[in-house]
Amino acid sequence: MAGRSAWKQGLTAWSFALPYVLLFLVFMAGPILVSLVTSFTDLRVTDIRNPLNVEFIGLDNYLAVLSDGRFQKAAANTAVFVIVGVPLTLALGLAAAVGLNQGVVKFRTLFRVGFYLPVVTSIVAIAVVWRLLLGTEVGLINATLGMFGIDGPGWLSDERYALWSIITMAAWRNLGFVMVIFLAGLQGIPRDLYEAAEVDGANRWQRFRGITLPLLRPTLLFAAVITGIGYVQYFEEVYVMTEGGPLYSTASMAFYAYDQFSFGNYGYTAATSFVVFIAIAFLTLVQFRLLRSDD
Repeated sequence: MAGRSAWKQGLTAWSFALPYVLLFLVFMAGPILVSLVTSFTDLRVTDIRNPLNVEFIGLDNYLAVLSDGRFQKAAANTAVFVIVGVPLTLALGLAAAVGLNQGVVKFRTLFRVGFYLPVVTSIVAIAVVWRLLLGTEVGLINATLGMFGIDGPGWLSDERYALWSIITMAAWRNLGFVMVIFLAGLQGIPRDLYEAAEVDGANRWQRFRGITLPLLRPTLLFAAVITGIGYVQYFEEVYVMTEGGPLYSTASMAFYAYDQFSFGNYGYTAATSFVVFIAIAFLTLVQFRLLRSDD
């Protein structure tokens, strides 16, 4: 009887899970597997009608991707975007969370909504607004600088500033998401620890360094991983604001993959996508090694 009851419970559980499993297999696992197989072939748009012309070429696509100068430039841009953007976003989000958790009492909910509003706003809409703000000739920022006799640079048309402008926009947009995560972590820290440290004479910075940061490590790890995954795949900002320019100085690996897909190089694009996946996995592994708790 016990075995029959367990079998019925398992059957019931699988009956509820089956719709999701089928959707996952059809729309997620299946396409990923097909893309993986495609990455080892020379599939192009001209082969769609004649699939028998497709040949297995092994790792040639991967070697071609890694040796392409444009991809190397895109990979370098993505590395800068991640190395600078992730810590900047985490720092801004943590500062906002600490301020709202300790310093701001009135209108706290209003500030939370204000910081989080860019996260739920369409990235395309935000990118369009920032493109208007940073425009060289009619941009609001340069127009404001011109009122003080300052000739503003080409924020998006000069390769010295374009990538940094996009990093600034991304950090501003995503700090609200990180702030909410840190707020949840901060509210889980017992107040008794801060009161005991204050009695022992610890100042605010010592309490932050000795209590807040160590107890926030799991939260910090989660925020860093989620933010890093998103930043490795940044695409919409580049597509809307600069289209990869100037001189490919803002192109990302995802943008490079999009370019190749539009050219009809499907096998090559699939290989590029899995290179991006490997980059995400490597970044996540590094973050776990650096930020995981010692417990």
